[in-house]
Amino acid sequence: MRIGILTGGGDVPGLNPCIKAVTRRAGERGWEVIGFRRGWQGPLHFNPDDPEGGEAQLMRLNEDNVRGIDRTGGTVLHTSRTNPRLVPEASLPDFLKGKFVADADGMVDCTPHILRVMEHLGIDVMVTIGGDGTLSFSAHLHRQGMKIVSIPKTMDNDVFGTDYCIGFSTAVSRSVEHINALRTSTGSHERIAVVELFGRHSGETALIASYLADVDRALIAEVPFDAAHLSDLIAGDRARNPARYAMLVVSEGASMEGGSVVEYGEADEHGRRRLGGIGEVLAQEITQRTGVGTINQSLAYLMRAGAPDALDQMVAKSYGALAVQMIETGKTGIMTVLRDGNYTTVPADTCITGRKRVDVDAFYDAKSYRPRIAQVGGKPMFFY
Repeated sequence: MRIGILTGGGDVPGLNPCIKAVTRRAGERGWEVIGFRRGWQGPLHFNPDDPEGGEAQLMRLNEDNVRGIDRTGGTVLHTSRTNPRLVPEASLPDFLKGKFVADADGMVDCTPHILRVMEHLGIDVMVTIGGDGTLSFSAHLHRQGMKIVSIPKTMDNDVFGTDYCIGFSTAVSRSVEHINALRTSTGSHERIAVVELFGRHSGETALIASYLADVDRALIAEVPFDAAHLSDLIAGDRARNPARYAMLVVSEGASMEGGSVVEYGEADEHGRRRLGGIGEVLAQEITQRTGVGTINQSLAYLMRAGAPDALDQMVAKSYGALAVQMIETGKTGIMTVLRDGNYTTVPADTCITGRKRVDVDAFYDAKSYRPRIAQVGGKPMFFY
């Protein structure tokens, strides 16, 4: 048996423990593990007609070279957001140029090339670790006849079909730590702190971090906010605090009523600009409306930096072990998940059958902009 493995999308703590678990459990069965570098970009840039040169796209994994990787964050395989079904014609590797017909938008579907690479390398099953983009292409490969097992990871915990994604716990822990650390500077200057967290479509990270750090107000991606009303609320919070400061957390995907999300920088090859900057816009708005000084801090990559916490270690290693167990029993075309506290699997295309977002009615007060955990009994562990 020869297993392929890759990590795609944004990095999160827990990827390396998962890679190690798959490699170790596969090795115990006498299987070979080949890692593809940079997510789906690895097989996209592998040239079967030049296999020696293609070795730069691979990392052959074994017990020795994964021994200590679980102690660090990120991914030793590196990562990218490449989707082989939507490759800009200009971004094709030289050896593929002219071999595919681009659509009206100049995009190329390189699925046939990916399948050829898998056949050339003798990959029996692909283990793919990623978010919606990585896993949706995995499901597509399964429909094309490739055997795959998917593992969900995202710091937003927003892959549909699972209660938990690798990286979420560490992101929340980092956020709570930094939010509370910022209280000293905010309080010393008697200001209002605006802390921006990652969260493009789902506000779960901001919701849980705000709940645990007990901030004054929290804005999530699911609910547009009224800047005037918010400014009044947060100014009142500061006035009532004997220490004369207030804390506000905002998801990067949050927007003002009637407005849109804040983006910046040049568009990427898919026409997408970077999301972020709502914290700065909001801080200026609050100061203008209240006359109170603000501290604007985007935690950004600090949320996903460093080693994984205990929960991400445990889930990552368990997902990796479960993936190998499923392969051994011949079960593929699946995604490893946690449901109701139990490890199990669902069909690989489950991730594209719905959207996982915060249950606003159950867990958020849209008028006061605060977490509102009205009832705990019978609710999911992470309040989504």
